[in-house]
Amino acid sequence: MILKELDQKMLESSVIVASNEQISSDLGSEAVILNLKSGIYHGLNEVGASIWKLIQEPKTIKEIEQKLLEEYDVEPQQCHSDVIALFQDLLTAELVVIKNETTA
Repeated sequence: MILKELDQKMLESSVIVASNEQISSDLGSEAVILNLKSGIYHGLNEVGASIWKLIQEPKTIKEIEQKLLEEYDVEPQQCHSDVIALFQDLLTAELVVIKNETTA
């Protein structure tokens, strides 16, 4: 149920940025992130690490997806699903902040 709520909050116009309460390091083509509040480490594969680099500055989901579609051979719908799933995981781990530009 929480995942559906998160999915609805993440619109193409939603702005994603890495949380200030973390530190990260590149490990070759991968990345590791330490949540400073929980002390828990999180690992990201090559694509996740690429996304992580992108969100060191605020970016919209649409901007992130466009960059991934340029770099990787992936269908747009699969890209969107994977990006949303990663951001749900990162949000749950308190590693990202999501801001919606549109307010009703």
